[in-house]
Amino acid sequence: MSGPFNGRWVVHVVLVATGVTVMAAQAASQGGQPASGNQPRFTGTSTALDGKDLSVARRRFEPGARSYWHSHDNGQLLYVEQGRMRTQKRSQAMRELGPGESDYTGPNVQHWHGAVPHTPLIQINVGFSGETKWLEAVTDAQYDGK
Repeated sequence: MSGPFNGRWVVHVVLVATGVTVMAAQAASQGGQPASGNQPRFTGTSTALDGKDLSVARRRFEPGARSYWHSHDNGQLLYVEQGRMRTQKRSQAMRELGPGESDYTGPNVQHWHGAVPHTPLIQINVGFSGETKWLEAVTDAQYDGK
């Protein structure tokens, strides 16, 4: 999976993860209660996990732009930040998603994704380690849902 990281997004993710780690450590050391002066943020036990196997990227697609068919060893999560997305898993119908919608593709499932014909797309993609296997181009007929 390639694409530029957006510094603001990455910093935000790191800060959130760091805050959760600190809160979990405080709660564990205080018998489930946060340190004095802090408001609780969780009920029950919630522990931050190491995200070293995750990759997060933001990518812009111009109208009509799309990936080739590909698969990910451990799956991929896509989120539409802005615009509209077309996505399709091999042997399934094409779908369109709008802002705030997401799609998960499981491990080794061949798929493609990109912008609709007349609107740009900004997507956030999360990878779960492993490699991406790139395949053939998506035909115009496939892109048009035929």
